[in-house]
Amino acid sequence: MSENGIGDTRRARGGNELGAALRHWRGRIDPATVGLPVGRIRRTTGLRREELALLAGISVDYVIRLEQGRATSPSGQVLTALARALRLAEAERRHLFLLANQSEPSADRVSAHLTPAVRRLLDQLAGTPVNVYDAAWTLIAWNALSAALLGDPSGLSGRERNVLWRHFTGPPARVVHDPEQQARFETAAITDLRAATVRYPADAGLRSLVADLRHLSPRFARCWESRAVGSHVMNTKTVRHPDVGPLVLDCDVLTAPGSDLHVVLYTAAPGTEAADKLRLLDVVGAQPNTVPDLPHTRPEPSRRALVRRGR
Repeated sequence: MSENGIGDTRRARGGNELGAALRHWRGRIDPATVGLPVGRIRRTTGLRREELALLAGISVDYVIRLEQGRATSPSGQVLTALARALRLAEAERRHLFLLANQSEPSADRVSAHLTPAVRRLLDQLAGTPVNVYDAAWTLIAWNALSAALLGDPSGLSGRERNVLWRHFTGPPARVVHDPEQQARFETAAITDLRAATVRYPADAGLRSLVADLRHLSPRFARCWESRAVGSHVMNTKTVRHPDVGPLVLDCDVLTAPGSDLHVVLYTAAPGTEAADKLRLLDVVGAQPNTVPDLPHTRPEPSRRALVRRGR
């Protein structure tokens, strides 16, 4: 057999093993634990292919080709999304990259890996809107109530999920800032982004994000060039919801020890109108006509593992 033939055989075997592993991991996930409707009749256990595709943000056709061994070289970004959607443990995540003949993302690039503790936090705080962002403020996970409150972002991809990109270049969001809050938020978020560029100097995507923001947004460029430094403090924000009207909520940012993930929580004081509206949204859920769910997940009973920073 030729050298190329041996290589083709190895790739085919790796693709089949990759597909078998994906089918096994998909079959052990209870749809209810990731926020998906269970329905009355399910002919298979675990996630359907289309459900895995939804959670990972890839096409159903690509999931099919991966499982059938017809696509054997998925990108690191796709593998990271699959690992997160399938709730893989660290050893399983490493095995996934090995089966795909890919190296795990290096430590000098922004990681989208969702730690088990943060995943459990999302699961257990079902009655509180929670979003999780990477070091560059790109959304990587959220729970169902956040989707109902702020709009379901499953239809968004790439920079559309980045807070700074959408804030400086996108249409108005549901969260309303007064001028003082806006200046404080922008300074704190840009401080985080600058720190990320220092921690991850080899991340070309991060450098490109900063360069494009500087080019497209004079306001971002001025704040970036001023080198102003800010920190997140507990803030009160107004969310304009299309169905239940405005909600005045407290917003906090938490950081998980051992990672640079940003965990953002929106809460309402008991007995307030906003608390009543959050309970209503928890029952009603996200409406089909709202802004476009990443893996919804359920954490450890206590927030003590996280350090409150406030936002």
